[in-house]
Amino acid sequence: MNRRLSTKETIYMACKTLRTNKLRSILTMLGIVIGNASVITLVGVGKGAQNLAEDQLSNLGANVLFVVPGNNDTRRRGVAFPKNLVLKDSDAIASQVPTVKRVAPQIASTEVIQYGSKSKSSSILGVTSNFLLVRSFDIAKGRFINEGDMRSANNVVVIGPDLNEKLFKQKQGIGESLRIKDQSFKVIGIMAPKGAVFGNNQDENAYIPLTTMVNRLTGKDPTYGVSLSYISIEATSEEATRAAKFQITNLLRQRHKIIREDDFAVRSQKDALSIVSNITGGLTLMLGAIGGISLLVGGIGIMNIMLVSVSERTQEIGLRKSLGARQADILNQFLIESLILAIIGGAVGTGTGLGTVALISLLTPLPAQIGTGMILITVLISGSIGLTFGVLPAKKAASLDPIVALRSL
Repeated sequence: MNRRLSTKETIYMACKTLRTNKLRSILTMLGIVIGNASVITLVGVGKGAQNLAEDQLSNLGANVLFVVPGNNDTRRRGVAFPKNLVLKDSDAIASQVPTVKRVAPQIASTEVIQYGSKSKSSSILGVTSNFLLVRSFDIAKGRFINEGDMRSANNVVVIGPDLNEKLFKQKQGIGESLRIKDQSFKVIGIMAPKGAVFGNNQDENAYIPLTTMVNRLTGKDPTYGVSLSYISIEATSEEATRAAKFQITNLLRQRHKIIREDDFAVRSQKDALSIVSNITGGLTLMLGAIGGISLLVGGIGIMNIMLVSVSERTQEIGLRKSLGARQADILNQFLIESLILAIIGGAVGTGTGLGTVALISLLTPLPAQIGTGMILITVLISGSIGLTFGVLPAKKAASLDPIVALRSL
């Protein structure tokens, strides 16, 4: 009697065969487990890097623009920025661009800050009183630099919370004196935590009046005047950012008498987010592809083991065929065995990957995460790989001549 086996019977026989060879089944699944775990982990890390960069950039403000000196060529080659962005440019932007609400010119320098026997190399920023409002920073204790400090070029400094911790430990640094480049500065305020942007910990920065920066630390260029590191600009609204960028560019081109390539750049948060999204998106795809290679290797492992299994089970296949088993029954059993190995391996690998992603997110600053859609896609891919790579062994098993197979008995 040539009765076709039901799907339930075929699955039962496949599971029984896999249980009989537990060690081989586990080793066969291992490639899929590693592949799935790799895909989930690497894509989660890539997505986490993207989220981290976007979170950091969101601190800049939706309607904040940055003017930096130098053209694209100098930035590409890492050439030191020329002194072509000056304080008068900042004043002109504040007075002549109608879509600009506030302007905060800045001079940046790296200096050693000393307190007693302790010292710390830190970024010193010469700023104006507008800095807090433009950059959305807050003061935790004390006060920030005001117009009086600017007019008198007072030797006062506001420090970040991490810098305060490193220099003063548990006590507050307000009222204490620090030495910066052989100059004594009185601490008048401590900033609220702000976090890092592109690896630069803003909570370790120190802020002094821009006039003090020029008079005591950096000096004034006799040709260009007060050279700026960059200018932070707050537009009147998020909608006005694009217009402000256009107007600022035209104004600076006129002031710098530019005919060809600009010697400055105007960047917005959206520009930075776009660049970061492209980079991190490409990184995520690359990491996913690397994990996909692991899945492919796992599929090849399933195929190899199943081919070995066909050779070892020649007698079984011959007996079943002689008792009336159809080619479709043999084909289905081997395909289901491959599919079961891939699905179980995919589930275990996915669980391992999710656990790794959660661990990375818990133990590191990287907010690694993985979406439900990506999890489903990965499991489906692993199942498809098992099915695809199981076809060849299944076809080989189904096409065995029962008489030839029985000769090995």
